[in-house]
Amino acid sequence: MAEVSFIDVAQFIAQWVILPVAGFVWVMHKTQQDHATKLAVLEAVHAANKEAHDREFKEMRENFKAVLSKLDSIEQGMRR
Repeated sequence: MAEVSFIDVAQFIAQWVILPVAGFVWVMHKTQQDHATKLAVLEAVHAANKEAHDREFKEMRENFKAVLSKLDSIEQGMRR
C-alpha cells in the first residue's frame, strides 16, 4: 500500500477544496459589489425623480392657484 504524505494531503485539500471555495467567495464578492453599485444608482435615480416630481407638483399647484385667482378677478369684474 502506498503511503500518503502530509504534503500530498495538504496539496489535495488546497487544490480541490480551498481554491474552489476561494474562487466561489471571490465571485460572490464581485456579484455583491455589482449589486451594491446598481442599488446606489437606482437610489440616486429615484431621488432625482422624486425631486423632479415634487418640483413639478409645486409648480402645477402654483399655476392652479394663479388660474383660480384670475377666475376670481374675472368674477369680481363681472359683478361690477
